[in-house]
Amino acid sequence: MRPIGFSTGAIAKADFRCALARLRQHRIPVVELSALRLDELQPLIEALDDLDLTGFEFVSFHAPSRFSQQDEMYVVDCLRSAVARNIPVVVHPDVMFNTGLWKSMGPSLFIENMDKRKPVGRTAADLRVLFERFPDARFCFDLGHARQVDPTMIEARLILEAVGDRLAEVHISEVNTSSRHDPLSRYAISAFRSLASLVPESVPVVLETLIDQGQSDILTEIGRARRALDQASLSLAG
Repeated sequence: MRPIGFSTGAIAKADFRCALARLRQHRIPVVELSALRLDELQPLIEALDDLDLTGFEFVSFHAPSRFSQQDEMYVVDCLRSAVARNIPVVVHPDVMFNTGLWKSMGPSLFIENMDKRKPVGRTAADLRVLFERFPDARFCFDLGHARQVDPTMIEARLILEAVGDRLAEVHISEVNTSSRHDPLSRYAISAFRSLASLVPESVPVVLETLIDQGQSDILTEIGRARRALDQASLSLAG
């Protein structure tokens, strides 16, 4: 069965301990520790030594999505603490200013494709260039970003054809026109089904659907993600 879990930030924003506790209640096997905002980075890094991650089969760490070039060394130094604990780091390519700093993370660096707001990392062509710069890095495929950029999902398919051999993690959500990560709609589920056969079942899936204000709940969103990606579900639907 495909391993599916959640980003802590989608459940409780900066309250990662609360999010982990809620996931553990449901025995969710996958978690992404989220520090999307720069001020969330240091508290989460400092908590790693005593953070209870037992029960999770896959753990990743999402780097801040926005910071200046002046903050880059500080951010990378913090993230190296996660890498030292064998926790891979998901990074947006538009904040990777100094190639050498990030390149040192090797295969623990997961580069994510971007939404329509970002100037790089949106297309297969963009990603080919990025992975030429970072030959050891892996790929975090954000299905919601890809659908927002091209609702036909043609570009998403081209992305998988171009860099799918590097695929190490999948993000799934409904990304609206304001680039907000909403709970999955039936339209998003239908769009993502067209790519399900191209995503190996061993690759961990992380939901980024915001449920921090009761928009949905953990099990409902996991069920929707499974309907979108599980081959067994697709066979039954057919």
